[in-house]
Amino acid sequence: MHSLFEEQITREEVAVVRSIEAAQESYPEALSYSPEPAAFELGPDEYLDQVRRIKAAVGVPVVASLNGTTPGGWTRYARLIQDAGADGLELNLYEVAADIYEPGEVVERRALEVVREVRAAVAIPLAAKISPYYSSVASFARRAALAGADALVLFNRFYQPDIDPEALDLRRVVNLSDSSELLLRVRWLALLFGRVPAPLACTGGVHTPVDVVKAVMAGASVVQTASALLRWGPGYLTQLRDGLGRWLDEHGYESARQMRGSMSQARTAAPGVLERANYARILQTWDAT
Repeated sequence: MHSLFEEQITREEVAVVRSIEAAQESYPEALSYSPEPAAFELGPDEYLDQVRRIKAAVGVPVVASLNGTTPGGWTRYARLIQDAGADGLELNLYEVAADIYEPGEVVERRALEVVREVRAAVAIPLAAKISPYYSSVASFARRAALAGADALVLFNRFYQPDIDPEALDLRRVVNLSDSSELLLRVRWLALLFGRVPAPLACTGGVHTPVDVVKAVMAGASVVQTASALLRWGPGYLTQLRDGLGRWLDEHGYESARQMRGSMSQARTAAPGVLERANYARILQTWDAT
């Protein structure tokens, strides 16, 4: 499912609402800091109701999503989501670290504390969806798993605002992914496979059966796709599944599990390509012809 945001939950708390309103009286621009309730498709109570309705309507596991970055009372909604029937929960750690006085380690500690709080709130499986922008992705991934994440999802897509130079305004834009975005995921899946104490999921840039193959070979236990289904409809999932099955048959694999991690750094014949060796060689051998 799509995410329930920390901002939605905290805004409903009376004390937080009052503090927001008080700030608005002094600083009108504060209106833009915390999104209005109308900016979200579903409020917290409606989200829980949707979990219940989806769970009653389908015969597959339902994975809900929480999106938040600061420790606090909002994490109790993890338990409410579990009680509503969700089979699993993805914690979406999406934060733009824009404070020039806040060291990266503080940002990372805060995110890990959120993982611990949500883990303490639920018994269902918990996945942490992380970004590729930590100073050490490998270290943060390991610590997120040790903090309680049962799986790691690589990676968050950060949506960038655009500038309208005529209107002198910032525009919110959503660009669907394409297969070129998969390369970053494949690299880190291959680097982390077998080295962090949690299974890995791939999200971002999965559009074809071969994209699925690459992600699994790199080390993914789970492959997610969203943009492809938004572009071609939910029926496209059948094409991905059937295409993967044909690829496995044609190449002599009995299952996706058999090839999982076969191109990870620990198993590939050229492990240095995943680090600096690839960078150096490409720069020295590029030819315009």
